Amino acid sequence: MNTDFYRVKRLPPYVFAEVNRMKADLRADGHDVIDFGMGNPDMDTPSHIVGKLIETVQRPRTHRYSASKGIPGLRKAQASYYERRFGVTVDPETEVVATLGSKEGLANLAAAISAPGDVILAPNPSYPIHAFGFMIAGGTLRHIPVPVTAEGAFDGAEYLRVLDRAVRHSVPKPAAIVVNFPSNPTALVCDLDFYRDLVAFARKHEIWLLSDVAYAEMYYDDNPPHSILEVPGAIDVAVEFTSLSKTYAMPGWRMGFAVGNRHLIGALTRIKSYLDYGAFTPIQVAAATALNGPQDCIGEIRQIYRDRRDTLVEAMGRAGWDIPAPPATMFAWSKVPAPFDRLGSMGFAKLLLQEADVAVSPGVGFGEYGEGYVRLALVENEQRIRQAARGVRRIMDDAETMVERYLASSEAPE
Repeated sequence: MNTDFYRVKRLPPYVFAEVNRMKADLRADGHDVIDFGMGNPDMDTPSHIVGKLIETVQRPRTHRYSASKGIPGLRKAQASYYERRFGVTVDPETEVVATLGSKEGLANLAAAISAPGDVILAPNPSYPIHAFGFMIAGGTLRHIPVPVTAEGAFDGAEYLRVLDRAVRHSVPKPAAIVVNFPSNPTALVCDLDFYRDLVAFARKHEIWLLSDVAYAEMYYDDNPPHSILEVPGAIDVAVEFTSLSKTYAMPGWRMGFAVGNRHLIGALTRIKSYLDYGAFTPIQVAAATALNGPQDCIGEIRQIYRDRRDTLVEAMGRAGWDIPAPPATMFAWSKVPAPFDRLGSMGFAKLLLQEADVAVSPGVGFGEYGEGYVRLALVENEQRIRQAARGVRRIMDDAETMVERYLASSEAPE
């Protein structure tokens, strides 16, 4: 019997699996691992959202099958959010669909619009589903390295030049371009001028744009991230994915949206109708309450992340590890400290676990251009961040010995 399944064998080994295994083993041995690995928000969901869930779940009628595309009130709430936040008007009937988180939405849209061999341009490094959603669907990936300036900012002009080369030298012509700002894992942001140029590029080449703005509310300066749909004509070529997971501390609720081009929304809606009945109705009702209700909680959640970011940068800097302050998202993206660079991102992540009980995500897990970096999620409180920094200080103070010991143990025969 054949067990060499086509889609499964196209997926590379899960890079984070080894770090996760080590983390589990250390905890089983009684270690207090400070975990900056997974971007899993740890604060409570705002009480008015939870209260609406409790109220709604007590009505037996809400326990029936729900609506795959999202109940009307929820889609209207998302349309109102776009009007309020971005000044963008969308039709909740034809240009909005609720998804089981942005990850599911991206994966199902990939299945809806991709044929085997279709070329997709995906950023690298990037959140894995941006690439693997299309790989699972049978598409062919062309990875686009994300360029930065000397100051560490996103270089939009260079990115467009790289995209142009990719389009000119891809056969067949790419079907879609994936973009993600604010970016996971790099925390890079772009401006509206970049989106204008990108939309013009996509319209010229007749290529779909798939934009992930799951971190649109996680920013730390006076420049809120933009929606690509703010650009006139963008809705002719673009769809955008958002999520309530980080904005309202609702990760386990699995509630997201796709908004934009009616053909893309229609394709996603049709695929979803074969695959699911939508989120549990009380969750959808509570999600509408999140979007329509008081928004002070967004700022409060944002402030928690800002304080953690500042503590991380300051404490790790005193420990000898200079981590750039991310302008957005709930992640910091940093080069492996120079004394450990020959270990690579995976080796450094494993050494941190072994010697400091600190878990991070190796950059190579987000694509080949993530090698040499690690991602730290702001999911530990400030006291725990300072505790982690003390562990990092110990290995920084004895870096040469730590590296040699790690290399000796990793090269030893099993």
